[in-house]
Amino acid sequence: MSTTTSTPTPAAPGPAPAVRPAAASGRLKAWATRAPLLPALVFMIVVTQLPFVATVVISLFDWNALYPDARSFAWFSNYGDVLSDPDLRKSVLTTIVLTVTVVLASLVLGLLLALLLDRRFRGRGVVRTLLIAPFLVVPVAAALLWKHVLYNPEYGLFNGVLHWVGGDGAAQPDWVSNTPLLAVEASLVWQWTPFMMLILLAGLQSRSPEQIEAARVDGAGGWQIFRHLTLPHLRRYLELGALLGSIYIVQNFDAVFTITSGGLGTANLPYTVYQSFYQAHENGLASAAGVLVVIGSLIIATFALRVVSSLFREEVGRS
Repeated sequence: MSTTTSTPTPAAPGPAPAVRPAAASGRLKAWATRAPLLPALVFMIVVTQLPFVATVVISLFDWNALYPDARSFAWFSNYGDVLSDPDLRKSVLTTIVLTVTVVLASLVLGLLLALLLDRRFRGRGVVRTLLIAPFLVVPVAAALLWKHVLYNPEYGLFNGVLHWVGGDGAAQPDWVSNTPLLAVEASLVWQWTPFMMLILLAGLQSRSPEQIEAARVDGAGGWQIFRHLTLPHLRRYLELGALLGSIYIVQNFDAVFTITSGGLGTANLPYTVYQSFYQAHENGLASAAGVLVVIGSLIIATFALRVVSSLFREEVGRS
């Protein structure tokens, strides 16, 4: 008797598994969330990135606008000229001195004003509004205010006060001519102190009142609380104010151009770039200097973003 063995027939392959509806809907939702941001992204690329790329390309050429036919490709020689030019090196030093002085003075004054506004007193809202007002003034208008209303040797307020205090024999100094860099720094400190004050006031109002009350119960005085609790708590806010202020003050042009016109040793790097481009017509050299300014600003901005992200992480962890 023979046994017949039948081999099973393999099943026909079915259709390919379809994409999970949840994954497809998730991707669609993600694109729908990003879609409103696309116009802003395109606008930012057109307005900021394309001009920067054009500036980088121009910086690689030996290009004087007065002699357009003599334009030639120079590779990175413009960057070497920028770094070796004594006037540009002096403008870099002026930029550093101007930035450090304004940032430190604004931080100290902003901290004092923030400590004042952190207390409750009658009219605090009015005082806060008045203290914020200088930061809302247009930079050119602020520079003109200091140059003509305060510094003018004939009818300026400073010399008017000296005349009122000392009489006809009081000295009437020319503030801009005698102390040019200090004149520019004072106008910038006046304008940037409210910015520092707002950042530090936000830091003061984020302190834990229970921790401060416990320190007072333990017998700590006001200076001890400030030194051991308030100041360490404000460290991140001080760093943030210093970095953000540095980003803007490094690129300041309005005060230098309006008050001193870059003379008397006050020409910073942005003003030197302006001179190279609009007065010497050295397009390649000015573009190379501008690229270096942008690179320096990006380095500072990177540190600022790290400080901001660490502040956000601390706030999230605290909540």
